[in-house]
Amino acid sequence: MKGDPTAQTRQTATAALEHALGDAARAWLPAPVAGFALFVLKQLWAALFGLLILAGLILTDAIWQDGWSLARYDALVIYAVTLQVLFLAFRLETWAEARVILLFHLTGTVMEWFKVSAGSWAYPEASLLKVFGVPLFTGFMYASVGSYIARVVRIFGLVFAPYPPLWLTFALAGAIYVNFFSHHFLPDIRLALFAATILIYGRTRIWTVQTARPRWVPLPLAALFGAFALWVAENVGTGTGTWAYAGQGALDWVSLSKLGSWYLLIYVSFVTVTLVSREALLSAPFRPSLATTPAGSPPSRSPAR
Repeated sequence: MKGDPTAQTRQTATAALEHALGDAARAWLPAPVAGFALFVLKQLWAALFGLLILAGLILTDAIWQDGWSLARYDALVIYAVTLQVLFLAFRLETWAEARVILLFHLTGTVMEWFKVSAGSWAYPEASLLKVFGVPLFTGFMYASVGSYIARVVRIFGLVFAPYPPLWLTFALAGAIYVNFFSHHFLPDIRLALFAATILIYGRTRIWTVQTARPRWVPLPLAALFGAFALWVAENVGTGTGTWAYAGQGALDWVSLSKLGSWYLLIYVSFVTVTLVSREALLSAPFRPSLATTPAGSPPSRSPAR
C-alpha cells in the first residue's frame, strides 16, 4: 500500500485507536500482569469480528421466536453485513484487507455449498437468504478468520521468518482446499498435508517485535492453537442450533477430529492474507538483536519471494 495516502490514513487511525486502548489498559493494570493482560487484550481486539459474530449467534438463539416475521438466519445476515460496514467505516480493517478477506469469504461459501449438499452438516432453520441450503451469513464466519489474521499481524507487528518460498505456500494452500472437496471421491490425503505443513513451515517462527523483549512461537504450533479456538467456536455454533453435523445430537460436542480440518484451513486463510501482508514475511531468519536500529526505526528487511 506504499504511496496510497488513503490506506495509510486508515492504518494510522486504526493504530492510534489501538495504542490508546493499550495506554488505558496499562494505566489500570498492575505492572506484574500488564504484559500478559495486554497480550490477551490485543488477541481479543484482533478477534473482534469473530467474537461479535459468536455473540450474534448466542443472542439470537436466546431471544428469537418462531412467530417473528424475520427469520433468525436472515437477521444474522443483516447483522454480519452491518458489522463489516462498521469495520470499514471505523477503519478497523483497511480496504486492502477487506478485499482479501472477501476472497476467503467466497472460497468458504463455495465449500459450504458443497459440504451441505454432500450431507456433512446442515442448517436446519428456515430462511429467505439461503442459497443451496446455506444461509448467506456463513461466509462471514470464514471471513472472521481472515479478519483475525490480518488484524493480529498488524496489531502485534508480527514477523514470519524464515518464510518458505511463496509459490510453495500457495501450492500447499491450494492442495488443502482441493482436498476438502476431493476426499469425497478420492483418497483423503490430509495426513500427507499435515506432514507438508511441518516440512514447509517447520522452521518458520512468528515473532512479535513491538515489545521490550521479542518473543516467538513456531508457526505450526500457532496454527494448532488457532484450530482449537475455532473448534470452541464451532461448539458455540452447534450449541445454539445454528448448524449441526450429520449424526450429532443436540447436546453433543463437535468431534475433536474437526481440529485437523480447522488446522489445515487456517493455512488457506493465512496464505490468502499474505497477499496484503507481504512485508511481514522474511526469507531469512529473524535476528532479535536487529529488531530496531539505534534510532529506533525498523531495519531493512528482505521479504519472502
